[in-house]
Amino acid sequence: MPEDFDALNRVMDARYSCRGFRPDPVSEEVIGQIVGTAGKAASWCNAQPWRLVVTQGDETERFRAALLETVASDKPGPDLEWPEDYPGVYGERRRTCGYQLYSAVGIDRKDHGARAEQAMRNFHLFDAPHVAIIHSEAKLGAYGAHDCGEFVLGFMLAATAQGVATVAQASVAGYADFIRSHFGLDESRRILCAISFGYEDPDHPANTFRTERARVRELLDLRG
Repeated sequence: MPEDFDALNRVMDARYSCRGFRPDPVSEEVIGQIVGTAGKAASWCNAQPWRLVVTQGDETERFRAALLETVASDKPGPDLEWPEDYPGVYGERRRTCGYQLYSAVGIDRKDHGARAEQAMRNFHLFDAPHVAIIHSEAKLGAYGAHDCGEFVLGFMLAATAQGVATVAQASVAGYADFIRSHFGLDESRRILCAISFGYEDPDHPANTFRTERARVRELLDLRG
């Protein structure tokens, strides 16, 4: 129905990657509602491979401190290989996003020290009161990861509809062995991404910019 399409578009437009959160926690009831809605995502053969650990309160602080200690001493080892390169337009979009962030927080492009410090904000979880760790069964391979991508989108849209801000983070998932050990997850679980979430800090400068989206004609190859 047109009104449903309009409502979906409003939520899609409202969602963005939040990089500055207030300390206020999200209630367990709202977290459950977000996960319940995200769990309606489609999956290959209805496998529903997604599972998630969600932290709150002192557990978020313990994880944040342990993650920062790990990042300081260990190299990343993601379960899913990160891209070898961002060729062409993909690299352009990546650079533009980075420059928008640096501009918003007042970092000169040539200030590599400040840029590195900003990158470390990922591992502070941008001060979010919660983080969700999304994981899947290793034997499901790429299809499990693909299905979990649908769940991640559903989670972020459901959160946005509840007034909860999110940021999906591949950087955190880069420390997969540490995450499995910290949360007591089986070796068969593949760490796919983290989602830091909570209520946005509207006064944080990192939350003042929005990325552009490709036009339909750049995406669509309509034939026949």
